[in-house]
Amino acid sequence: MDNTANSTTPWYAKGLLFENCSCTLVCPGHVHFSQPCTHDRCLGYWAIRIDEGRFGGTDLVGMKMVVTYDSPQHMIEGGWVQQIVIDERADQAQRNALETIITGQAGGPWGVLAGFVGTRLPTEYRRVDIVEEGRIKKVNVAGFLESTVEDIKSKDKVNPVTLGNMFNQIHAATQGLALGTSSCSVAPEGFNLANTHGLHSQFSWSVK
Repeated sequence: MDNTANSTTPWYAKGLLFENCSCTLVCPGHVHFSQPCTHDRCLGYWAIRIDEGRFGGTDLVGMKMVVTYDSPQHMIEGGWVQQIVIDERADQAQRNALETIITGQAGGPWGVLAGFVGTRLPTEYRRVDIVEEGRIKKVNVAGFLESTVEDIKSKDKVNPVTLGNMFNQIHAATQGLALGTSSCSVAPEGFNLANTHGLHSQFSWSVK
């Protein structure tokens, strides 16, 4: 990675963020890292699609990536194992920019999360496909991860059930509640999840 880009580089990104982890709905660690997650380890991922964004002079529109993690039951203890997978269709400048953002070197919300990461596995470059189909969101990373996240049933059966007015480092203040099913064969220890915590929002990150 080109380490010349850092927190002095202005950047912004907006788009879709969704997740699935091993907790039951709702992941306590999502509410606050001090809350104990459902199991001894919290295993999961964040899928990211950037719809608007630039890092300095680098266009980030259309970029996709996945961040997998393995954390202790109390996420606030740190020592997370994390791995970034960037869509192989990104060019070198885009790869450098995305890795700089997600590793926290560019500041912003990922700069805060970086403080909890104890082990960062090498970044990989694979094809990442993200699809929205109404209440369903899917991510497929070739040879790595396949996951479907579907909104839980709402009162009007149209709009998602939401958490509102909630602080989270990387999500928007309003988030849609979902259940997810995932199979991850590589990172960090692999996981298979069925009907566990899922969530989505339209994120907005920036550092000026």
